[in-house]
Amino acid sequence: MAHVDASEKQEMGVGARFIAFISSVFLAVIIPLIAFAVIYAGFIFLRDSNAPKWVITLVAIVWGVGGIAVLYWVFNGLVERLPPAWTARLQPFVFVGPALAILVWYLALPTARTFWLSLHDRNADAFVGLANYSAIFTERVMREAFRNNLMWIIFGSTFSVLFGLLVATLADRSRWERVSKTFIFLPMAISFVGAGVIWNFIYEVRPVTVPQIGLLNAIVVALGGTPKPWYAWTDIIPWNNLFLIVIVVWLQAGFSMVLFSAALKGIPSELMEAGRVDGASEIQIYFRIMLPYIRGTIITVWTTIVIFTLKIFDVVWVMTGGQFGTEVIATQFFRQSFVARNSGFGSAIAIILLLAVIPVMIYNLRQFREQEAF
Repeated sequence: MAHVDASEKQEMGVGARFIAFISSVFLAVIIPLIAFAVIYAGFIFLRDSNAPKWVITLVAIVWGVGGIAVLYWVFNGLVERLPPAWTARLQPFVFVGPALAILVWYLALPTARTFWLSLHDRNADAFVGLANYSAIFTERVMREAFRNNLMWIIFGSTFSVLFGLLVATLADRSRWERVSKTFIFLPMAISFVGAGVIWNFIYEVRPVTVPQIGLLNAIVVALGGTPKPWYAWTDIIPWNNLFLIVIVVWLQAGFSMVLFSAALKGIPSELMEAGRVDGASEIQIYFRIMLPYIRGTIITVWTTIVIFTLKIFDVVWVMTGGQFGTEVIATQFFRQSFVARNSGFGSAIAIILLLAVIPVMIYNLRQFREQEAF
């Protein structure tokens, strides 16, 4: 009899686990579907409605915020009425479901559709396979864009990290730390389009017989030199890209400075005191204690800026429009997709850009995990 009772209990335990598994799968599927239905209904209304603007605005707020909140409240209430063991198993799916639906609708599906378009011709009529990808790696303009993006990665990210680290180190030892950091960080408040306009004035060039209004050429003329079309200087292609890269370094140095400053302040003073007791100089302490200690932060900042430089678009488009040998991958994507109306080739460029960003992003996330940032 005892053996039979044990077998029945074991079967009941297996049955309970099976029911819990089916329930979790059901919730994981049904909640995203309901969330998707609510989101889609609101989207259709906002897109097609002829209602007054204040009504559309009110619906957008209620639909975007209140709708998701109600979904959480309803399904969380249902799950909390279950036995505690089931609540613990199923509650995570309540919170993951709507977020999963949003990710699928706004990220996964557009990516899949873009890949499918990349396998077709310019009008998405004929299937061409990998022909667009072959063209990407054989066309001269695309090879130029890859070369320039490589320059942006090497010089843009490296100098942004170096200047940010230098300013963070020097400002940390200064009486005017807050003031200096404020001025270095200020460019972060400027949009990339605005930064392009500002630096257009700095690089402005006029004929020799006319007074120069560009700051850089005004200085050159004052020193007895000849004004140059700096970023449009075709004689030095591809090095004219460096005059555009300077803009991003100016913008991103403040970002890296803030993170490095926080990391440097987090170094235990006991470590540096121990180094001084052992006879280490300040330079040795900096390179053998401080920099190794913040190595994770340096890698994280550098990879973050690498991702940004891979996607650089605004500065190049505002300054040159991709002319004078300054094309990058993002400008070519824009030109092919929205100017030349070549949806297949433009989609292939977008997929290549995505594939280039993913490894750096994965590495960055691993660095975050190692630093227990999550």
